[in-house]
Parts: sequence; structure tokens; C-alpha cells
Amino acid sequence: MTTIRNIVLVHGGFVDGSGWQGVHERLTADGYRVAVVQNPTLSLAGDVTATRQVLDGLDGPAVLVGHSYGGAVITEAGHHPGVAALVYIAAFAPDKGESVGTLVADPAPGAPVPPILPPADGFLALDRERFAASFAADLPAAQAAFMADSQVPWGVEALGGTVSEPAWRTRPSWYLVAADDRMIPPPVQRSMAERAGATVTETPGSHAVYVSRPASVAAVITQAAETVSEQP
Repeated sequence: MTTIRNIVLVHGGFVDGSGWQGVHERLTADGYRVAVVQNPTLSLAGDVTATRQVLDGLDGPAVLVGHSYGGAVITEAGHHPGVAALVYIAAFAPDKGESVGTLVADPAPGAPVPPILPPADGFLALDRERFAASFAADLPAAQAAFMADSQVPWGVEALGGTVSEPAWRTRPSWYLVAADDRMIPPPVQRSMAERAGATVTETPGSHAVYVSRPASVAAVITQAAETVSEQP
């Protein structure tokens, strides 16, 4: 039996890793060693490489956590031998041959559509005037406005990067559904979680649930770490 004390957090598109601060504070207070990957968000392959580099630097196995597009990253990077479990936080969980682009290509009738602007020089951004309502509706207005103004350009190549073989087929996984998400509709989240065979928890929250409800997010990550640690 191996005790899991390492957690690796992977951010999604349009944002950087600083949004994980509240989750980081709670996990480190409980004695976990937490690393935050700063994805270049130029391509899926590049972000997988960045994640694996962080995993290479750890002493012992880790729980690998992804938010939003970060779910695609951990689905590919999760084959790393140091990964003991996967945790998806309102995240994409693609299957073999899928990308975030294919998963969002055909929204259900009436589903919210993220306010993604047309590509500019190979990069995507969200309409800053609609950012708060779509991405961060449960955050203070000033905080949501700052996130809108500090967006990280998201590469079209990252959107289109396909998964070769999903790590959730060989790793236990957990999924936190954000019930008020207007970027990835909750029914889509539930469907991906079920397909991955994930242990599912649901909480009220926007797409920025990792920022607005860090205690709920940390609890799911802790559950994953403790469950895997108990296995022989």
C-alpha cells in the first residue's frame, strides 16, 4: 500500500494556474505536496509534455487533476507511470480520437454556447463582456472582470488536439460536476463522467468552480488520494 501525498493541478483554456490557489492552500494545509502546471496552451501535445515534466520531478505517485481543457491534458498525460488516479473538475474527458473541438462541435438544442470569439492568429479568446456570465457567474464581479481581462490566449491546435488512448481506461477516476456550468453543460459533464467510469460528485457552481468552491474541489481530490492510498 502506497500513501499518495502528491497532487498535480492542470488548468484549462483561457486562464492560467493561479486560479488553483484556494485549492492549493487547502491541500497543502492537509500535508499534500501540490504542484501546479502552467500549460503553454499552444497545443495539446505541448501541454501534455509540460504536465509530464512536472510529474517527472515528483518523489512518489500523484493524483492528476484537470479543469476544463485540462481534462483533455490529463486524459493523455495520465499514462505517466507516476499517476495513481485522475480527477476531473468540470472538465472534458475525451475518448480515443476525440478532442475538445469534437466534443463541443454539436451542442444540444438550448444548451449554452460559450462566447468564444473567432480565431485571431491561431488563438482563441472569450468575449470579455460575456466572460463573467459564461465562465464565472458565482464569483465577485471584480474577480470575474479580472479573469476576463487576464485571459491566456488558447491555441486552436490545443482545441483540436486528439487523445491517443484515454488514461481513464487504466486509472481510477473521479469527476466533480459543476451544476451551474455554462461552458460545459452539466448533462455533458455527467455523460463523460459515466463513460469514464468515474466516481461522481456534484456541487452548485459555475465553470470557475475550482475558484469559487475550493473546499468542494479539494474534498474530491482528497477522496481520490485517500481511496487510492487504501488499495493494496
